[in-house]
Amino acid sequence: MLGVFIGVPIAALIWFFLRYGVGGFYVISPNERAVLTTFGRAQRLGQATTLEDPVAQALEYEERERYAYPQVRVVGPGFYWKLPWQSVYKVSVATQTVSIALDPEVPSANHNGMMLEAVTKDQLNIGLTGQLRFTVSERNLYAYLFGVKNPVAHVMGYFISILRDRIANFEAPNQPAVALKEGEKPDMIAAQAISINDLRKHLRNLNERMNVECASAAARYGIALDAALITGIDSPSDVESALAAINTAHNSVSSEVSLAQASADQKIVQSKRAVEIETLNAQAEVEPLTALAEQLWALNQTGNGVVAAYVRNAKLALFRKARQVVMAREGV
Repeated sequence: MLGVFIGVPIAALIWFFLRYGVGGFYVISPNERAVLTTFGRAQRLGQATTLEDPVAQALEYEERERYAYPQVRVVGPGFYWKLPWQSVYKVSVATQTVSIALDPEVPSANHNGMMLEAVTKDQLNIGLTGQLRFTVSERNLYAYLFGVKNPVAHVMGYFISILRDRIANFEAPNQPAVALKEGEKPDMIAAQAISINDLRKHLRNLNERMNVECASAAARYGIALDAALITGIDSPSDVESALAAINTAHNSVSSEVSLAQASADQKIVQSKRAVEIETLNAQAEVEPLTALAEQLWALNQTGNGVVAAYVRNAKLALFRKARQVVMAREGV
């Protein structure tokens, strides 16, 4: 009986040692970070909050109070031991890539996470495909672990809401206003500025704007968005065929205008060259006459009768070359 009373405490000590002594050791791998809690409370860095960290610079002024999370001690890679009343929360800080249509809470949504629907400013229903790269923010692990229940779902909803707003209000950058010409209808101009065409031409600009708009995700949910890569924009088949016809007609008109402009430019160049040639010919005919007039004026300055003698000698030269001369008889 005494052995039983002695064995029970020894067994309890052995279980406690194995459970909390040996089992209290834990390892943090190189692509992981951890937060240690004592009686459920994370170890804080004094009274510091994320508002004092550069991660909160992207927050709007009215949002700062709402997302003021405490800064906690982050456990880096290594081998550690914890007390029985402490808990370890590990997270992976490796970059993750997901579809922009992913819904972590409802996997079947958005065509099983393959395509996200949105509406353009001219009321076209389009489908968006692409990828979103994100990492857990080491500077705001409190928000990721304790601030929200499902941070990935929150950040995906945040990203999708901003993306749909951008799609609905997207305008091509540096696009000049098009003035209506005589006889031209507004529908003709609208056909040349379909929003889905602008989106396809400026996907890079759209991705860059999304990165700027989502810069505050790290301060909100503890997830930093590395890049938004929207790779495809699909429209319904009937709309796609209509857009193809509009684009074909627009390209045909642009081609005809370019050909007409090239032909007109060629004719203008030819006309300029013809004018230059005729001008040179006229100058070539005028220059001998001008030179002769100057010579006659110079001869006339030398004395009286010099010009008359010059004219008489010139006539004699012409008479020698002529085969027949008809002269009027004097007095007739």
